Amino acid sequence: MPYTHIVLRDFGGAEELVPETVDALPEPGKGEVRIRVLVTSAAFTDVMIRKGMYPDVKEKPPFVPGYDLVGVVDALGPGVDALAPGDRVADLTTIGAYSEYLCLPAAGLTKVSEGVADEDALAMILSAVTPYQMLHRVARAKTGQSILIHGAGGAVGTAMLQLARAAGITAYGTDVAAKHDLIRSFGATPIDAENSNFDAAIGDAVGDGVDFVFDPLGGDSFPRSMHALRPGGMLVAFGFQNEVLGRGGSISLDFVKLKLWDWLPNGHKTAFYSIGAMRRTHPEWFKEDLATLLRMLAEGRFDPAVAEVVPLSEVRRAHERVEAGEVQGKLVMRVTER
Repeated sequence: MPYTHIVLRDFGGAEELVPETVDALPEPGKGEVRIRVLVTSAAFTDVMIRKGMYPDVKEKPPFVPGYDLVGVVDALGPGVDALAPGDRVADLTTIGAYSEYLCLPAAGLTKVSEGVADEDALAMILSAVTPYQMLHRVARAKTGQSILIHGAGGAVGTAMLQLARAAGITAYGTDVAAKHDLIRSFGATPIDAENSNFDAAIGDAVGDGVDFVFDPLGGDSFPRSMHALRPGGMLVAFGFQNEVLGRGGSISLDFVKLKLWDWLPNGHKTAFYSIGAMRRTHPEWFKEDLATLLRMLAEGRFDPAVAEVVPLSEVRRAHERVEAGEVQGKLVMRVTER
């Protein structure tokens, strides 16, 4: 039976993403299951991978991208007894999810309960586990503390704002004015990222500073984030969007700056978060945290900001929109129907 996937022909622009038909379905090996993918997403992480700028991906094109998925178990490989055909599952694939079918290790999959929409479950994987782990595993923020997150109107930002509100943490978020109503809807204070005096706008909003800043931008944003901290505060970096978008910064130099600032006796701490590195170091945390978020979702205690659902055939335009910062929340791509 033939099926379709999206292949990244070469590192570069969205035009490098091309559909390809495969003649026969993949067969699961020992400990694997074959999954029929229901939904995946276009995230900024996928943009970084497409451009060849994501440190955790060592593969060279051509390959199938796609960082996360929700799908249905279609076939079992030898030795799999914890799952059955028809089970709906979620996983963080890093690459591979832009495909109608793929095989994955059964041990890494998390079941998705009935009554939860595919799109909402998908929004829990990359876009909610990331802020959950940064907030609770890295920063270990507590009720009554305060945070600032840049890009607060995106998929990770909106999830962070909800998690902060649930934990009794005061939140501030920077983004373009078009996303400020969305930021306010999650109980946070928006800060205009296009303000001509951005530093002053942050200072006016946070006053004496916040306990934690979560920064996916890098470059000249890192020192700005440090200045927004109160004594003893922590900067958690989780991306390098400025360099990826050609707005300055250097991934290698930014890493050095974070290490240097962490050594200096300036009363501040720094950390770099990578969901892939965290999962490799603590695989049990990923499954535990994703299960917690899916439970919150099923219980109505989390409302993912799903911006839009488009077919996988629109993958190029989806990447372009995410790269341009146009998307409010999570941009989901439908691969197959349930």
